[in-house]
Amino acid sequence: MQTVFKAPPAAISAAQAPPSAADQRSRVAKTKKTQDMKHYQVVAAVVLQNGKYLCMQKGKTNFAYTSYKWEFPGGKIEPAESPRQALARELMEEMDYPVVVGEEVAATTHRYPDFSIELSAFLCTPLSQSFRLKEHIAFAWRSKAELPGLDWAAADVDIVKQLLGR
Repeated sequence: MQTVFKAPPAAISAAQAPPSAADQRSRVAKTKKTQDMKHYQVVAAVVLQNGKYLCMQKGKTNFAYTSYKWEFPGGKIEPAESPRQALARELMEEMDYPVVVGEEVAATTHRYPDFSIELSAFLCTPLSQSFRLKEHIAFAWRSKAELPGLDWAAADVDIVKQLLGR
């Protein structure tokens, strides 16, 4: 005679149990948040001069995770604007810095807690030796080897890694 042991109903694993109403609401809220999350097409200037890269430090932003981080200068692409046009416009608006926008050298997609971005970085040649800090609090010229030493915004970390691999 065989004895069959059955687990009491409370012993059903969480994976086998149907989701509770709270679990379903949480899942719907997360899906809605992901769907409602803002997404931006963004460009960045990789300005290389005398073997050094131009790095800009942000000031306080709306989010602690982007405040005071380092980045390559740039900004959002406006409707009906090409990435290269956007980059030239952004550097003039933010820095009074005219550049010639060259080849795309790196690209990444990054999801922050409150928004996501697609970031394309272009090699830029400056047409002037000076610029103004309008949107940033500091700047630095760093060699490729020195780039990892800065506290970069998360999306720009991917750009730095791609530059290091070139």
